[in-house]
Amino acid sequence: MTTTPQRILIADDEPLARQRIQRLIEALPDYKVCGEAADGNDTLRKVAELEPDILLLDIRMPGMDGMEAAERISQLNNPPAVIFCTAYDHYAIKAFEVRAVAYLLKPVRREALADALARAGKVNRVQFQALTRSTDAGSGQLAVRTHRGTELIDLADVRYCEADQKYVTLYHSRGETVCDYTLKELEQAYPDFLLRIHRHTLVGVRFIQALRRNGDGQSVLILNDSGSVLPVSRRHASYVRQWLQEHQPSP
Repeated sequence: MTTTPQRILIADDEPLARQRIQRLIEALPDYKVCGEAADGNDTLRKVAELEPDILLLDIRMPGMDGMEAAERISQLNNPPAVIFCTAYDHYAIKAFEVRAVAYLLKPVRREALADALARAGKVNRVQFQALTRSTDAGSGQLAVRTHRGTELIDLADVRYCEADQKYVTLYHSRGETVCDYTLKELEQAYPDFLLRIHRHTLVGVRFIQALRRNGDGQSVLILNDSGSVLPVSRRHASYVRQWLQEHQPSP
């Protein structure tokens, strides 16, 4: 069965940068460059004209910059998934405010681009609109610096967060990501997404299924994604039980 290639618009004020990105895309299956733009205003025109699935967007461009263009694009009824490609890492926090799927640092590596495009491809238009509505009250994404640049992770996709010495590992729908946030920082910043169940563990509330006791009498939390079982400390068990009573529908 033949799949329709994802259509990509490249927006960058440097012709050589656009050419390099296009060469990288041409080496990847399932993607097709549908057009190019050289500044923010041109980007808005091309998005309206071409209706791309994915927008690869530089930030520093003449006139309207990429960040402002992305903000306007995010307000469209059918926005493309946005991937920032920039030489500057200090825009990452702003990037997830405009709901970008990924944030890549130049020179963009083929592996990083392929990974970002795969993620963007999963955010179809219907899902993107649902994400936009769900995050209107506050940011639903977390910016995490990795060896590939800055990764944007949807908080709604985080199954649990586990602390090990000075690092915290986020277990989410795309795999695992190590970050330098503390559990306390995550707990305080995202109380609608994450619940404390242990000194070393936060759990994504949308994945909570049930609180049980194992054969040793230890409280454990069952997640609804794959039957994952996480220990719940005695200190937090009563609060978790109360949370379940308040948030789970009555039978």
